[in-house]
Amino acid sequence: MASQTETVESQTNQKPEARDASVVVDTVDVLQNGNATSVVRRKLTGFVGFSNLPIQWHRKSIKKGFNFNVMVVGESGLGKSTLVSTLFNMPLYPPRSEKRPSAEVPKTVAIQSISADLEEGGVNLRLTVVDTPGFGDFVNNDDAWRPIVENIEQRFDAFLEAENKVNRANIVDNRIHAIIYFIAPTGHSLKPLDIEVMKKLHNKANLIPVIAKSDILADEEIVAFKARIRADLDYHKINLFETPRYEVDSDETMEEKTSIISKIPFAIVGATSEVTTPDGRLVRGRKYPWGVVEVDNEDHCDFLKLRAMLVKNYMEELKEYTNEFLYENYRAAKLTAMGVSQDQSVFKEINPAAKQEEERALHQAKLLKMEAEMRMVFQQKVAEKEQRLKQSEDELFARHREMKESLDKQRRELEAKKAQIESGKAYMSTEEKSRKKGFSLRS
Repeated sequence: MASQTETVESQTNQKPEARDASVVVDTVDVLQNGNATSVVRRKLTGFVGFSNLPIQWHRKSIKKGFNFNVMVVGESGLGKSTLVSTLFNMPLYPPRSEKRPSAEVPKTVAIQSISADLEEGGVNLRLTVVDTPGFGDFVNNDDAWRPIVENIEQRFDAFLEAENKVNRANIVDNRIHAIIYFIAPTGHSLKPLDIEVMKKLHNKANLIPVIAKSDILADEEIVAFKARIRADLDYHKINLFETPRYEVDSDETMEEKTSIISKIPFAIVGATSEVTTPDGRLVRGRKYPWGVVEVDNEDHCDFLKLRAMLVKNYMEELKEYTNEFLYENYRAAKLTAMGVSQDQSVFKEINPAAKQEEERALHQAKLLKMEAEMRMVFQQKVAEKEQRLKQSEDELFARHREMKESLDKQRRELEAKKAQIESGKAYMSTEEKSRKKGFSLRS
């Protein structure tokens, strides 16, 4: 046994070109589907070359580039656009023009998409930010979540339709990979609107809650507010994105993951401008009479933790979880609802007739959805038209009433004048008759 060990060690110490591809065999008994199965793990002692696969993947990824789609959801005035610009250290939103007080207020939540091509260290990233202006700004916000969920599902449907096409070489991934949900810094607990919307979204996309404008809260208030939010999330069983754990993670990496998870929901402050601290440093932050809040200082806010989760460490994990779990669950539910089933017993060749039937069913479902949307738009237009007609009818009735009252008044005046004239005529005729008889009514 000792001689075999020395032989292996001597082979390992040789140059890769001189070593042979001998293996170390390790047999492990595992349970698979309730049955004991022996799994043989082989570790090569010689150099083969597939350890360069990460290098090959890196070269391919650099050539192809990356894409990332993030949605920001929150009430107006919580600094959504500022935070996104702070995350990627560049202004992504065009300058906004001030609206007049008489400007028309939208009736539903609008969905706006902004894309930008970013480059850092030779790596290209296609970033798409989906904003939700108008969320939470209405008197009745019962259906404020509906346009957001519909937009996410439409992106899933578009990707599913692209996968079912014959040519799938140039599929564009427009699915939402992460949702940054902004919570108002009330310091109390989650609003009913926040709970309702997050319950609708947590199974559609990776949900990352943040406390907006946390610099208005004291440190003790932030700690208590986070505890209340986590309690509400646990009570309502709202799932959040969790950083994955790998066997190869070092102790430092595991400590960083634990630190990131402990900060959820992230208390953040966004700022794109630079200010000077009392000690003369130029930092990104906000300046107040009592001091400077630094965006990139972990003692002031959790911005660096949020960026580490969203961009630096787990962007690919966010995309992977979206593709392998969230999208697959939606896809399976969609196909099951359409009556598409899969035979798990054997692998079958693709049946063109079945494929055509599946595409026909997808097309039919799409047509039904379009028909429902058109019917809804038609009903909305009809309701608006009926409302305008009713308003015009009320105006006509009011005008008719005014004209009738005016005519009645004129008629009464004419009748009064007529009665006055007739009484005058009667008096004159009596006086004439008296003259004819020789009598006079004058004293």
